[in-house]
This record gives sequence, C-alpha cells and structure tokens, in this order.
Amino acid sequence: MVNCPWSQHTNMQYTINWLAANQQTIYIVILMIFVGIEVIGRVPSVLHTPLMSGANAIHGVVVVGAIIVMGQADPDNIFALLLGFVAVVLGTLNVVGGFMVTDRMLEMFKGKRQKK
Repeated sequence: MVNCPWSQHTNMQYTINWLAANQQTIYIVILMIFVGIEVIGRVPSVLHTPLMSGANAIHGVVVVGAIIVMGQADPDNIFALLLGFVAVVLGTLNVVGGFMVTDRMLEMFKGKRQKK
C-alpha cells in the first residue's frame, strides 16, 4: 500500500493532533454555548428587543476584524478570503438589522407621544 500525504490515515492523525492541541479552547467554546443559551433564555421578552439591537450593533467589530484578516490573508488562500467575505456579509447584515430594530423601536415611542 502506498502511503501518500493525502491518505485517510494522515488526515485522521492530523485531525486527532489538532483536537488534542486545541482541547482547552474547544471546552471553552462548548461552555460559552451553554452559558449563552442560559443567559438568553432567562431574558424577559420586554428586554429582548433593546438588548438584541445593542448586541447586533456590536457586530461592527466583527466586520472590521474580518476586513483586517482579509487584508492580511495570502491572495492564494481562497478559504481564508471566502471565510472573511462571509463574515463581512453576515456581520453587516447583523449591524443593519440591529439598527433597523432600534429605529423601529424608537418609532413606536414617538407615535405614543404624538397621539397625546
């Protein structure tokens, strides 16, 4: 049997080595997922819209970070460029959505003041 660099055994060993090297980071991400679900699940529905509009606006940092990463990526690294592009698009949609929700929420309060 020929042992080429693209064999399944080599890929599996690489994956196992990567998981072992990043085990602590993986545990932290899993813990963050559970904590995030608990925190979001306990927010009353009255506060959900203001908190989400503010949190979505924070995604501007994601957009700036993705642009910086794309600027420093090797032009031949298609995966990094594609991932950066997706991050810019999704982050931008989230920022715009956050501001739209905030604007809509503020319009609801303006309507009540004008009726009085």
